[in-house]
Amino acid sequence: MTFKEKIQTNKFLLTCEVGPEKGMHADRMLAAAELVRSKVDAVNVTDLQSSVMRLGSLTASFLLKQNGFEPIYQLTCRDRNRLALQSDLLSAAALGIQNVLIATGDHPSLGDHPQAKPVFDLDSVQLIQAAKKLQSGFDMQDHKLEGVPPQFCIGAVVNPGSDPLVPQIMKMEKKIQAGAEFFQTQAVFDIRAFENFVLRTKHLRIPVMAGIILLKSAGMARFMNKHVAGICVPESLIQQMQESKDKAATSIEIASRLIKQLKPLCQGIHIMPIGWDKIVTQVLEASGL
Repeated sequence: MTFKEKIQTNKFLLTCEVGPEKGMHADRMLAAAELVRSKVDAVNVTDLQSSVMRLGSLTASFLLKQNGFEPIYQLTCRDRNRLALQSDLLSAAALGIQNVLIATGDHPSLGDHPQAKPVFDLDSVQLIQAAKKLQSGFDMQDHKLEGVPPQFCIGAVVNPGSDPLVPQIMKMEKKIQAGAEFFQTQAVFDIRAFENFVLRTKHLRIPVMAGIILLKSAGMARFMNKHVAGICVPESLIQQMQESKDKAATSIEIASRLIKQLKPLCQGIHIMPIGWDKIVTQVLEASGL
């Protein structure tokens, strides 16, 4: 059963993120994916995460597919104009990659090439519209595609911890109208904020996968609170990490507790290990997934 078919049958979804390497080899990425083989429904491939130059998400997604995984190809608006974005979508379809998660992307000033010029020719809503139009057999300029048109399972992102929340909900509605079929969220640490988000978006009736980031330290939590919009790690969790003598065990405990609390509120869980791939299986076991 494909990821799209699982969405259509209302299965509780489980995905895990892997990051391509800063080089042409993919051994470490494939090893990370191997740890969750048969344990998740699909594997997300980040697109130059945090604006750091590395192996492209399209190539990495294809390598995962060759090795028997179902990839979710992440595509951001940051680095390409509408010509390249549409071309990459067609390329993904030609390689048999159906799942695509469309996002705006972090600004280049945050990454390892801060002097790089951002593109942002399209925003995420417009890119979802472009993907949907390609499926109808036409490009953005209404030029007809040759042969069979591509078919995608289109995902989008939302930040349930954003304050104010109304602009996020309005954009979420626009993404659904454009053709989004599922959502993955920014990392959730505040259950009450997520409950409020669920209450205010229940009319949308679309699968939402709650994001889980594995905390490595109190410093990491404070950094996210300061620099990542919409993330609020409660002081109680920061103190728990601060006082922990076994950071990995504490991270597993925190993540599994959050997952248990979030599961009744959402339609899936999306895990972002941020380099701690080795403990993902333990998180899944501890949380009952």
